[in-house]
Amino acid sequence: MSHSETSRPKEDPRIGHSRRAILRAALAEFAANGYAGFRMESVAARAGVGRSTVYRHWPDRAALVADALAGLNRQPDPGHGDGADTAGQRAHVLLSHLAQALTDSPVSACIPALIHAAANDTDFRDRLHGFSAQRRRRLTDVISAGVTAGEFPATVDPETASVALSGGVFYRCLMTADAADADFVAGLLDAVLGR
Repeated sequence: MSHSETSRPKEDPRIGHSRRAILRAALAEFAANGYAGFRMESVAARAGVGRSTVYRHWPDRAALVADALAGLNRQPDPGHGDGADTAGQRAHVLLSHLAQALTDSPVSACIPALIHAAANDTDFRDRLHGFSAQRRRRLTDVISAGVTAGEFPATVDPETASVALSGGVFYRCLMTADAADADFVAGLLDAVLGR
């Protein structure tokens, strides 16, 4: 262990606790009031902290909402100890995770606010697009690996396929009464990737 590692002060556990409370409160505030009605003061009250504590960590609502969403639902890293050996299996893991996030997590409660905020705030839209692209990158990489390995046809464009697959799951979860279950995900993968 280097001197810099031993001399660096440990973070006070209360800071980590208050940050987690603020992030949870931010999601609740965002889901309840949308981006237009989102107030840092309300987040502080929900979290049981002072307003200055919120501003110490996040300069504005866009940064706070972005952090809250980013930490909300950890994306799996398929192929690392989960039994997903092929690119198709890894893509299935990622799409199933997305379906679960859109139907049974705090993410689903935030979807209307996300859409409204992206339509009305350029800065938020840019952050959301960056976040979405970063989240979709893992799926794009899995598809690219599948094309390289010959598991998927060489004509498959990984970026287009990842958008089509993610979009299919979003549509199924948000615009229909049907579940995006394992059979749906498998059928979607077959349709888009020609497996």
